[in-house]
Amino acid sequence: MAITEPKVSCSIEFDSAGKHHGYLSVPHSRNDSGWGALHVPISVIGNGEGPTLGVSGGNHGDEDEGPIALMKLIQRLQPADIQGRVIVIPCLNYPAVMSGDRVSPIDGVNMNRAFPGRRDGSVSEMIAHFVYSKIIPLCDGWLDIHSGGKTMMFSPFVAYHRLEDRELTEKARLAATAAGGPISLELVELDSDGMLDTAVENAGKIFVGTELGGGGTTSTETVAVAEDTVMNLLAHFGLTENPPITREARGLAPTRHMHMPDPDCFTISEDAGLWEALTDLDAPVSKGQALGQIHFPQQPQTDPVVYTSRIDGTLIGRSHKVLVSPGDFLGLVALDL
Repeated sequence: MAITEPKVSCSIEFDSAGKHHGYLSVPHSRNDSGWGALHVPISVIGNGEGPTLGVSGGNHGDEDEGPIALMKLIQRLQPADIQGRVIVIPCLNYPAVMSGDRVSPIDGVNMNRAFPGRRDGSVSEMIAHFVYSKIIPLCDGWLDIHSGGKTMMFSPFVAYHRLEDRELTEKARLAATAAGGPISLELVELDSDGMLDTAVENAGKIFVGTELGGGGTTSTETVAVAEDTVMNLLAHFGLTENPPITREARGLAPTRHMHMPDPDCFTISEDAGLWEALTDLDAPVSKGQALGQIHFPQQPQTDPVVYTSRIDGTLIGRSHKVLVSPGDFLGLVALDL
């Protein structure tokens, strides 16, 4: 009989009431520790019967709003504050967070392309396998906090996916709206295979994600959006008594509802060179308008190649890096719903 139980173990019980902090123990034999293991911190906060929300940050290690906001959540949220359970993994790809890199320095694996994982795989694949097989089944919904990392910049948005399952899409839309971000975006992924998002959705659970800023740093705004998103989703899923707090109630502009109708929303580089942005984030753009251009340092006499928007809309994402290669992300244009 094939062995299916994860090699990863967890130092705490998921069904224990109260506030518990522990770790996932991931086998990791290496030169400096022959019988070693990697410890990935995890917290469970529970109080009686009720819904369960899974929350993760650090899926990519250079996206820091999630780890910061979730460490603060763990410190302040008490069992008496909720009815139900919250499972929090502040740094899902812990090695990547600690090295400040998008992917794990141990195995070079992109955690958000590793699901459903493998019990006998690499470190990242074993973490993904445990989350997929042991944690996602416990949850009614999941929030995964992302940002642009070192290479991208985004107007902060809370996202849900347009799925073939329209009922699940609508539940996710309502959750993303309740999150109260600056933008609520119906998102179409360029590549959804292996994503945590897809694993949650394929299990029939509600998934909400974010993209918050980027450029290899955080801001007061992006961390605040992450924190507000978590608390509003706790309210939306019924773990807290008070309703979600709207942006208007916080004295902010109302949530802007946007969508991506097709892949024409993306602009992807076909050249190698130096990217010069010609349009700023949040600017309205027209079809054919220049978003930026690529210069060629080895042939400075050559005119730059101009990249234009293929649709009308608003620029909500762009490359943060200047040195680009063919296949690199350059821009994301979304439309109002």
